[in-house]
Amino acid sequence: MAKLVYSAITSLDGYTNDEKGNFDWSTPDAELFQFINEQERGFGTYLYGRRMYDTMVYWETFEGSDDESYLRDFSEIWRAASKIVFSRTLGTASSARTRIEPAFDTAVVRQLKQTSAHDISVGGANLAGQAIEAGLVDEMHLFITPVAVGGGTPAHPAHLHSRLELLGDDRLASGVIHLHYRIIS
Repeated sequence: MAKLVYSAITSLDGYTNDEKGNFDWSTPDAELFQFINEQERGFGTYLYGRRMYDTMVYWETFEGSDDESYLRDFSEIWRAASKIVFSRTLGTASSARTRIEPAFDTAVVRQLKQTSAHDISVGGANLAGQAIEAGLVDEMHLFITPVAVGGGTPAHPAHLHSRLELLGDDRLASGVIHLHYRIIS
């Protein structure tokens, strides 16, 4: 059975963006992008809400230069994966290999986990929060950046009560700390 994995770049105080919706403080450098690329290779499907999809669809047409091979690599990984966007307002997809579902449906995700040959990524704090609360998320990759933003979108649901097992940690030159957890209960 495939795992459902939540990955997020967060501030030290646990937000994925600040109170104004900005996340420019979380822009990955080359080292972090390459690290993320290695993780992303294992995903066959991305699950998104509308806002996260609107941000990520940029990669559908990204070409890049030779100096940005890690960016081109990410765009190729992203394009190769299937995407499911849970949205009541999005009528059509702006990328290949993408289908729209009108609302987050735990049965759809459970079925996908049972039938997928590759792990599944859930992106965006709000959608991931729904999946975590439904008991669907198996692992988390948190990239803690050395900045505090004081408020914004929390990386986790407000009432998250879970036991986690630390599977790994990495320290990057930029000061970003990667924490890899398995959700036990």
